[in-house]
Amino acid sequence: MTSEWKTLEDVEENIFECKACPLSETVINKVVHKGSDSPKVLFIGEAPGKNEDETGVPFCGRAGKILDELIDYAELKESDWAVINTIKCRPPKNRNPNKTELEACKPFLKRQIELLDPKLIILLGNTAEKAFLNGQKMEWGAVEEFEGRNVLKIFHPAALIYTRSRTEDQHRFLDENRYLFS
Repeated sequence: MTSEWKTLEDVEENIFECKACPLSETVINKVVHKGSDSPKVLFIGEAPGKNEDETGVPFCGRAGKILDELIDYAELKESDWAVINTIKCRPPKNRNPNKTELEACKPFLKRQIELLDPKLIILLGNTAEKAFLNGQKMEWGAVEEFEGRNVLKIFHPAALIYTRSRTEDQHRFLDENRYLFS
């Protein structure tokens, strides 16, 4: 199935047609990707929230503003980054995606990563870690190689809304690993 998806447009088309889990029945807009089609850095978030579901754009709400601040802090140009989520439909009441939903979207996630081909993947929080690393755990701010790619786990931007004190740690994580995307 995924090998038939030769382009990001092929993946997007299949995401829009997907009915692999019940979330497709309640979604307003499926949320695919924003940013560059050939990024140095790929941010992987959890799932669309209310604003994302309404607009079809990832990270366009409060957490998106914090992600934008992080991107600015990292001095990434628009052509240097992209953002996707582990799943493409909003779970009801913004609950965490369940295993069935993560598995249903995994082919999309894997193919997007292959086609975007970033130098560095930044996992935004625990759900992205769970989905991408198949249950393996990473330390916050540590870079590990997974399937031939450099991967960094940082706090999800929504966590910084409630715990702004983690912003310094987040900046340190980026500073210590800037060599991977500069």
